[in-house]
Amino acid sequence: MNATRTPGRTGSGGTMPPARRRRAIATFAAAGLAVVLAGCAAQSGAGQVVDQGYVSGDGSVRTWEPGDRDGPVRVTGTDFDGNEIDTDAWAAEVLVLNTWYAACPPCRAEAPDLAAVAGQFEADGVRFLGINTEDEAPTAQAFERTFAAPYPSIEDHSGRVVADLNGVVPLQAVPTTVVVDVDGMVAARVIGQVDRSTLETLVEDVLAEDARSEGAASKDEGSGDT
Repeated sequence: MNATRTPGRTGSGGTMPPARRRRAIATFAAAGLAVVLAGCAAQSGAGQVVDQGYVSGDGSVRTWEPGDRDGPVRVTGTDFDGNEIDTDAWAAEVLVLNTWYAACPPCRAEAPDLAAVAGQFEADGVRFLGINTEDEAPTAQAFERTFAAPYPSIEDHSGRVVADLNGVVPLQAVPTTVVVDVDGMVAARVIGQVDRSTLETLVEDVLAEDARSEGAASKDEGSGDT
């Protein structure tokens, strides 16, 4: 005859000791937390391409000094309106890349800030480009309309774009935001939701590098005049 064991009991009708019960509760709680933390990353096709089993990012920021940067970065693909995108056409401009998909809560939370910063730096020639591995065109376009995104997003169902980027800068979560300098090199990365002030600072820092470089070049040219 098969015996049925009632949760909270051990052996033949004995009650689980309090210490053991507390350990069991803690184990179940930890397992539940892991499921929550997996969040967007566990559902994302990007996660399947980049690194199976990672958890969603925590907004951590990493920057690289000019001499320590990897690249150059080139992204090609088709946006959700059917237009071909090639970031080589934006050479010598600061580029901000953002991975997202419509059902991802932190992607939705950060979308207004991304749209605002994109508009704020448009006059400075800063380009923004989204990368979406999950959504069909109607879903992605609805998201873009909802948040008034002033920049395109590439459809990346195959995960090719994310995989290529991962060879230069590990993405590790959705969303991830990457700032690329005017030479196409990775200057900064934010894993998880990015807030507006952080993104503004990262973009301003890279723009300032370019301004200093142009100033130094002009000074060198002037010193050569007779």
